Amino acid sequence: MVQGNDADLIETKVSSEDVFDGVLLHVKKDTVKLPNGDITGREWIKHPGASAVIPLLPDGRIILVKQYRYPVQCVTLEIPAGKLDAPDEDPFVCARRELSEETGYDAATYEKLTTIATTVGFSNEKIHIYAAQDLTPGQQHTDPDEFINVVKVPLEEAVAMAQDGRIVDAKSIVAILMLARRLQK
Repeated sequence: MVQGNDADLIETKVSSEDVFDGVLLHVKKDTVKLPNGDITGREWIKHPGASAVIPLLPDGRIILVKQYRYPVQCVTLEIPAGKLDAPDEDPFVCARRELSEETGYDAATYEKLTTIATTVGFSNEKIHIYAAQDLTPGQQHTDPDEFINVVKVPLEEAVAMAQDGRIVDAKSIVAILMLARRLQK
């Protein structure tokens, strides 16, 4: 996004090569021309994007999921989320699907909270975050390679957990703090 005098910051792609083409991630190595005319390389990860949802129960608790995350080698507490199944998939459709799959809940009311760019230095991943209310419980139906426990936490406690490091997942921290702020207004 270019604003005002930002044109003097723009890097221009000269060439691009695929380094790795995986199921989820695609590693690219681009050659770019810097604003001063120099040429350099940029390695980055192409990601299909994702959606996440913070489900709010009438009693003020939110629904989180616990799962083991291999890259960080620990069990994390997160809001339900998942990748877009196709480049043109509606992020709202993805959010609804992930809520149902990971928690078993469906929601009658959704509100878009924000879209975040997760790691702008090396990935183009964007996560669309929604709040969900008017929940109806159902049956959890995770993917065969997902092992998830559902946890219900008072929103105030989740805020404390985000602030003291018990919740470390960035999308979850953003969603928890945004929802808490929204409900305060």
